[in-house]
Amino acid sequence: MSYMHTPKKSGIPREVLKWLQSLDLSFAPKNARRDFSNGYLVAEIFSWYYPEDFPMDFYDNGVSLQTKFGNWSQIEKFLSKRNINLHKEVIDGTIHCKPGAAEILVREIYTILTNRKIKTTHEEETDFTDRNYQEMLPMVARATASKSIKNNLRITELMSEPDTNTNKQKIHAIIHMHLQQRQFERAENPSK
Repeated sequence: MSYMHTPKKSGIPREVLKWLQSLDLSFAPKNARRDFSNGYLVAEIFSWYYPEDFPMDFYDNGVSLQTKFGNWSQIEKFLSKRNINLHKEVIDGTIHCKPGAAEILVREIYTILTNRKIKTTHEEETDFTDRNYQEMLPMVARATASKSIKNNLRITELMSEPDTNTNKQKIHAIIHMHLQQRQFERAENPSK
């Protein structure tokens, strides 16, 4: 079956992968979404460029949410001290394993540390929803409102934000986005 849009290629560009391999990291990232989420590899990358600021025995290579937040808070302290700007949305997306977030993060780190630009075919937008995927599907197979919430809100996001009002706002925003998309689809295809 052929769809109007072809899925964009995901992953880390070859030149960035070569750069990562040249750093001789403790383990090679196989699944960027999972491997970069706890911040351990990010700290290890920065330790090659700033060894005095990144003693690796301060970082834990665990998978718990507490470990992720602990590692990332230390990394963010260093970044603010050095005036290095990584987008908070990308960091949060990486922590919560949002599709595409880790790849964007690694490309940003590569650009910052090597002063090289990466050739991309399109400008990357930080949209970690499943909107692009849903647009590729036929109308009948697209997500319902509850499935939209499940697809776009990770359990770790709910756990990390104890304020129920904030979580309700996130859910309402997802539902609002879903309803707007449905209205747009109906206006575009009134016969369906």
